[in-house]
Amino acid sequence: MVRTRITKTAYDRLIDIMHKSNCTTLGGIARKILSKEKIACFYIDATMNAPMEELAAIRSELKAIGVNINQQTRFFNASKNDAQRSFYSLKTLTLYKMVDKKVERLLDLVGMMSIKWLQES
Repeated sequence: MVRTRITKTAYDRLIDIMHKSNCTTLGGIARKILSKEKIACFYIDATMNAPMEELAAIRSELKAIGVNINQQTRFFNASKNDAQRSFYSLKTLTLYKMVDKKVERLLDLVGMMSIKWLQES
């Protein structure tokens, strides 16, 4: 066990590093610094909050549309006459068009995010 005294400023810096890193204790931070190991720090980019929320919303919408498509397919397969099958196939076509719009928006968002992620430093 090694004990040392540090200034309030140094303590605050270590605490700040601890909160931003994968280390959970002040001792862990000190050990990594003393052994010259890399400390992985995580930063939250607030500009990405809105696109991430939209991606999550698109994911849930696509999931709901997928459930609806599965239901329509089940109804289609259970139907006995051509009129019912035609009805369910048209409803399913409408759902696939919704999927197409969501995927287009998804690709737009991913494109915008990749531009930000792949910027040269």
